[in-house]
Amino acid sequence: MATSANTTNIVSRGLTRTIFRWVHLVMAIPILGYIYSPFDKIPQYAFRTRFVFVPIMVLSGLWMWKGHVVRRLFSKRSAAGTGAYAKM
Repeated sequence: MATSANTTNIVSRGLTRTIFRWVHLVMAIPILGYIYSPFDKIPQYAFRTRFVFVPIMVLSGLWMWKGHVVRRLFSKRSAAGTGAYAKM
């Protein structure tokens, strides 16, 4: 039985969603450690927490929330090719 392109797309979306969920959860662990760590240890983790873990967690959360809108926006632009977007 041959698989259609739609079935493959659904599987890849599901896998992508799972990856983003795990990235989001893994990035939350150091943030929780930063919040609940002793006060004298906070400066050691501050830079990584502020500039690595929080932005990655926020971006993965936004992608899980509104990623379908971004994908739709890019798919319309690439599909339009010579349409209204090409004249802009």
